[in-house]
Amino acid sequence: MVSRAPISGCLRAALVLVLALLLLWPEGLRADDRRFRLAVPGPLAESGLPEYILPRFSLKTGVRIEVVAPGTAAEAAFGTDEGRKVFVGAGATWRLRRGGDHPGAARFAEWLTSEIGQRTVTSFEVDGTAPFSLPEVAAVEEEAPEYDGDAERGARVAQAKCGRCHVVDPERGGGIASTPSFPVLRTLSDWDVRFQSFYALNPHPAFTQVPGVTEAFARHLPPAIVPIEVSPGEIEAILAYVAGIAPADLGAPLQLQ
Repeated sequence: MVSRAPISGCLRAALVLVLALLLLWPEGLRADDRRFRLAVPGPLAESGLPEYILPRFSLKTGVRIEVVAPGTAAEAAFGTDEGRKVFVGAGATWRLRRGGDHPGAARFAEWLTSEIGQRTVTSFEVDGTAPFSLPEVAAVEEEAPEYDGDAERGARVAQAKCGRCHVVDPERGGGIASTPSFPVLRTLSDWDVRFQSFYALNPHPAFTQVPGVTEAFARHLPPAIVPIEVSPGEIEAILAYVAGIAPADLGAPLQLQ
């Protein structure tokens, strides 16, 4: 039997100290991450908005904010010149600027620009009125995508290769009643994505081949109908054609009473 010498008092005290440091050190780091300083100019502080929104953010996230005067070292700051626009009121359009990558400040910025943060700002009232609103976001006009394909060729290819299932041109008829027509598909917001990748969307993979793109049909799983082969150039042509057709008029949405 091997005897073990008792641990000395000094060694025992050292072990206890090391254990305490290991237990407290991560917590100390977490505490620092959950507290930051926010510089708030006088007019904004006097409006009462910070006193209203900051406790609600802290209650939601557990992150504490110390309000300091402008010019004081801070991880984030409200101002009117730099940063992201967050709200309008007290005679100015206010922006939030972060001075680094502090996790707490980043979380505050994310919360303030989220739907719940914006609702918190606009729900603040003084004498029954809401003095703060959200900044107007300039509408960005999206340019219509341009396709290099030949639209006339696309009309011919679509009628020949898609017309047995889809109504390509309502004036020419054809198609299957249960399959959406091209004008109906054109009403979808992602119609171009659908047409670009139609060969990968069911049920097309079972009978459609794109040379150089799709795998050959498995020998033990032949297509149940006459297969269709369409080239990447023909797909571009179909896209150009569909881009030029008018979306179907599906009428007003249903209104429930």
